[in-house]
Amino acid sequence: MKLNKIVNSHGQTEEEFLQAYNPNKYDRPSVTVDMLVFTVTDEEKKNYRTLPEKELRLLMIKRADHPFIGQWALPGGFVKMDESLGEAAIRELKEETNIENIYMEQLYTWGDAGRDPRTRIISTSYMALADSSNFLVIANDDASDAKWFSVKCKLFQEQKTLTGNGYKLCKMFNLTLSNEGEEELSAVIKKVKVVEGRACRTYYEISECNNIAFDHAKIIAYAIERLRTKIEYTDIAFNLMPELFTLTQLQQVYEIILDTELLKANFRRKTAHMVTETNEFTKDAGHRPSKLYRFNSNWQKENE
Repeated sequence: MKLNKIVNSHGQTEEEFLQAYNPNKYDRPSVTVDMLVFTVTDEEKKNYRTLPEKELRLLMIKRADHPFIGQWALPGGFVKMDESLGEAAIRELKEETNIENIYMEQLYTWGDAGRDPRTRIISTSYMALADSSNFLVIANDDASDAKWFSVKCKLFQEQKTLTGNGYKLCKMFNLTLSNEGEEELSAVIKKVKVVEGRACRTYYEISECNNIAFDHAKIIAYAIERLRTKIEYTDIAFNLMPELFTLTQLQQVYEIILDTELLKANFRRKTAHMVTETNEFTKDAGHRPSKLYRFNSNWQKENE
């Protein structure tokens, strides 16, 4: 790196300034990363003649130490001084859950002063999507257990209040995470959007929380909302699909994430350019074979 030779008001070059700089001049908060790993799995089939219903799942780890010992949290940990945020996210995910080589994107940075009882900690969250059938989840490091939880986030109340120069919109969400044999995890999350003229700010608050560590309940709620937005205009959903799939299976994934039913004809028209037809068919017992498709990785170039 080339250093600047221009001197500052104290007559220092950049090299001299850096040599004299005291890194303890300002308080240094700790930095962590938290990973939200989503997958879509089949529920147990009640009738072999029907297609299994799908559900959105999130990977959680059970904390083996204080704070929040015994509670469930997102996989994550502290960033080392010699690694980037992305490198820390990849390392921590591997160390705590044995998962690696999956799609991951930076989501949001959380910096409320009291979000961690240990010290001032700022956390950057990452969202990852994976086909869970490709991974063997093993709890390691400071996690006593790691499991996939079925996750749902439902809007149950909405109130808009007009102000002198805009409005305040409050939305209340019920967040639930369930896993057979485990206590159900839950939280009530408030999302507040304040608009004043051209200025707009949005924040999240945890109104109630049951067995979800730290402020991870609102991180989960934010991630689900972000996932629902991105699935509308990107190919992010295909990270949840196996190499070959039916159009019905693909539609089920969209429906479970968006939490709404989609018209078959409209959905297939919308996604037609994103898939490539193969000459293979399903071999499921109990119903007619269906044509299999694969993701068309060139769909964006074809539409330019």
